[in-house]
Amino acid sequence: MMNFSSIFPVSEPTWIFLGVLCIVLFAPLIFNKLRMPHIIGMILAGLLIGPKGLNIIERDDSFELFGNVGLYYIMFLASLEINMQEMKQAKGGALLMGLAVFLIPIALGMLSNMFILEYGLMASLLLASMYASYTLISYPVVARYGLSRLRCVNFVVGGTIITDTLTLFVLAVVAGIFTGEASVWLVIWMLVKLLAIVGLIVFAFPRIARYFFRTYNDSVIQYIFVLAMLFLGAGLMELAGMEGILGAFITGLVLNRLIPHSSPLMRRIDFVGNAIFIPYFLIGVGMMIDITVLFNGGGSLLVAVVMVTTALVGKWLASFLVSKAYKMSTGEQYLMFGLSTSQAAATLAAAIVGHEIGLLNEDVLNGTILLILVTCIVSSIVSDRASRRLVVSKDLLARPAALDSKKTLLALANPTAVDKLMDLALLVRKENSQIPLSAITVVLDEDKKLRRERTKVLDLAAEIAASVNIPLLTKMRLTTNLAHGIIHEVKENDYRELIVGFHQKETANDSFLGGVLPEVLNALDCQVVMARMNIPLNTIRTIHITFPAKAEYEAGFSYWVEETARMASGLDCKIMYHGHPDTMSKIQQMLNNYDPIDAQFFETDGGNDLKRLASIIHDDHLLIIVSARRGSISFRPSHDHIFVQLQRDYQNTSVLLIYPGAYKVEGGETH
Repeated sequence: MMNFSSIFPVSEPTWIFLGVLCIVLFAPLIFNKLRMPHIIGMILAGLLIGPKGLNIIERDDSFELFGNVGLYYIMFLASLEINMQEMKQAKGGALLMGLAVFLIPIALGMLSNMFILEYGLMASLLLASMYASYTLISYPVVARYGLSRLRCVNFVVGGTIITDTLTLFVLAVVAGIFTGEASVWLVIWMLVKLLAIVGLIVFAFPRIARYFFRTYNDSVIQYIFVLAMLFLGAGLMELAGMEGILGAFITGLVLNRLIPHSSPLMRRIDFVGNAIFIPYFLIGVGMMIDITVLFNGGGSLLVAVVMVTTALVGKWLASFLVSKAYKMSTGEQYLMFGLSTSQAAATLAAAIVGHEIGLLNEDVLNGTILLILVTCIVSSIVSDRASRRLVVSKDLLARPAALDSKKTLLALANPTAVDKLMDLALLVRKENSQIPLSAITVVLDEDKKLRRERTKVLDLAAEIAASVNIPLLTKMRLTTNLAHGIIHEVKENDYRELIVGFHQKETANDSFLGGVLPEVLNALDCQVVMARMNIPLNTIRTIHITFPAKAEYEAGFSYWVEETARMASGLDCKIMYHGHPDTMSKIQQMLNNYDPIDAQFFETDGGNDLKRLASIIHDDHLLIIVSARRGSISFRPSHDHIFVQLQRDYQNTSVLLIYPGAYKVEGGETH
């Protein structure tokens, strides 16, 4: 008969990793059928196979290492997902949420700890602070439903840094007082170190990252760089005597605008975290849970019941208070409650430190493990159900919808510009659109050598689209006339936007786009965007848009306003509008329907403003020129001089030249 005790627990790294992969693979499949969040499956699987359960897999150092990575990843992803413009508007709500989630559970905890559990003042304070902290365990659930940018989610995510900072600060002070090491100077020194580290991260990290992204374009190197910055931020925070999760969160905040949500880099960060690191962390949490404490006498059970009840009631009251203060729906209230309920990192850290210095007994340590299990399960279930409720509720449909998604065609030729044109198309693409992008390269049919070169161009574009899981249709079109090839492709497939790169001019007298542009504009009614990106899009700091008077009467006015607003939101950068006040007022009205952006408005006469702008635009700015076709209502003769001015004054500037969509008339020409 086989002796299983000689086989289990498995301690070989190969088999441990295989076991983890099996859990990561099958837990979502099983729990999706049960209609339960798969996060619960990860935690329960860890409980089952761990040393406190069936003892199948040994909890080796890999769970400590990857567990820390997974925890930092959760905080990092949460801060990367934040819409910083909405966060700025919601900073009052985040502050209120953070303080409410901290103060209410602490107040309830002090009462229950002192009068029900009969603990002393210091033990009661430390235990009460543990009820206040929370880890965004169920954040991936909310992100999967596309709700990560809701106001209520921003409140909870922003409140995390306030609550966990206060909780860990209380831990450090209480531990110092209990061991006799605390003093006023110690508290001041901790604050000085904390502020210094935060200042270093906020000031230095964005500048280092901006330089790196401009210099290195390799996707693997960029991902490793981001991971290094994440752990550098976490490590620096630990030097200040705080938990690394705060450093990870702040690092995500300062890198937020440099990693657009639609970018391939963001998709890689999200993929690796959700595939390996975050599941490793959740399984490791489950392996620490000891369910047998329920049967070891009444002490642990009573402590666990009091801890769980106090934590849940405190978080519910805090969510209720904030929801009423900001007139939120019931669904938003429960989503805040679900996100802020789960306890993990800071709670466990406080329990372990308190136990090691003799302030908290074994019952509290066991109760903490059960607190983590129950709150993680409650958090996952409540967040999942609240997310489902919000997705189908009218609450999310109250805001006017943006324009319908349009079919976009990229005309590709220059291999060095493919990544920048693709980044642009992905950035302005409507989120969750089901319409695929399309890319075409037009080749004269007798040029066989160029055909082979352009095939590589299309392959590169397809690779970039695949990295962000966006469908891309590619096509090589053989023709005897380049302009006719583009025109027929657009008309045959009813594309509403054409994106092309700037023609590389050899001489000052060389006709722009080799004569292709005038013929294309005359034959097509879709929006045409010409792009010259001298630096990566994610390093743009300010967008300037200049537009002619009466631009609001053009057919494509709403489309370019929405696209540029989406671009500013995705890059989280300031956008400056330069144009006639009548057009400006229409733009301001439209911006109320979109995600908030940091917009400034400068009134002009609506003429050619490029000479004035040349003195205020820097190399890390993006100039967007809204032009017009000949014969349209907003066309001015000065538009004919745009190309000369760009060559003279804007050689080092990234430029988008937009010809808005025109009204179609009989005969095929546009106006």
